Amino acid sequence: MNLAIIGGGSWGTALALVLAPRFGQVRMWVYEEDLARQMQNTRETTSYLPGFRIPENVSASSDLAATVKQAEIVCGVMPSQHARELYAAMLPNLDPSVILVSATKGLEKGSLLRMSEVINQVCQPRFTPRVAVLSGPTFAKEIAQGEPAAVVVSSRASEVARQVQTAFSGPSFRLYANQDPVGVEIAASLKNVVAIAAGVCYGLGLGSNVQAALITRGLAEITRLAVAMGGQTRTLAGLAGLGDLVLTCGGELSRNRKVGLELAKGRGIGEIVGSMQTVAEGVETCGAAVALGQKFGVDLPIIQQMHAVLHGSKTPQEALRELMERSLKDE
Repeated sequence: MNLAIIGGGSWGTALALVLAPRFGQVRMWVYEEDLARQMQNTRETTSYLPGFRIPENVSASSDLAATVKQAEIVCGVMPSQHARELYAAMLPNLDPSVILVSATKGLEKGSLLRMSEVINQVCQPRFTPRVAVLSGPTFAKEIAQGEPAAVVVSSRASEVARQVQTAFSGPSFRLYANQDPVGVEIAASLKNVVAIAAGVCYGLGLGSNVQAALITRGLAEITRLAVAMGGQTRTLAGLAGLGDLVLTCGGELSRNRKVGLELAKGRGIGEIVGSMQTVAEGVETCGAAVALGQKFGVDLPIIQQMHAVLHGSKTPQEALRELMERSLKDE
């Protein structure tokens, strides 16, 4: 089978490395033409994932049409705010039988749509797409190193999830399947916002008690919203929910946690984002998450306070105090 990966950052490159043995050909689309050329010539992504050799059956190109043509599976690893335009651009060259796997962890700004919903909207005028979503506790560097990891592939069509599960699973990359893309995508998106809060707490010098409470109450918020939108509670207790939340809140490789650490130092979000080479999805997702909470009537106190911090209307200390002084409730 042929696989196309849309996005040549650290996560896209890590997927190419771990999936290369499973496919005859893996084609990566990279936005920057010079980066694609460098990857082809040196067999390395020095900008995002240095030190890992790209296998010979993996090619890199900035030609989107050529990348997706005749691919049986197309895996989207682009930032959420570029997803719609990229899926629309590749649509004329997609075979209706293709499986579209979204590995993007974010929500579309404005529309508040999940990535699988964006894909469906884009493709429906031409064909009904076969869509799956991929998520779970993974850091790109550890995947590239061949360390064992377990993730979830989810699709409303069980046969689509099974096909991806079979195609992607290997000695160091284990996939579990479910039929709850709503739960998986909401968990994947909102855990990034909670991870920013975790970084703030670390940056303020707070200890393990706070981290445990934050992860637990953050999971409660994410679960409430996911269930209100049609997701399943058990999904949030699994790899895509609790597993990814624990990793992103506690792992030193977490980009969103790093954003929180810098916020705690008093830096503005514009300065922080401008200095980052990679995308911290939680920054853009936070506003969409707040809007979804309002739309579905779900209380999201941690996420709402992080929204205030990100937009400069509260300091991290003020946000923490307000969370602790909220009216008392049952768990």
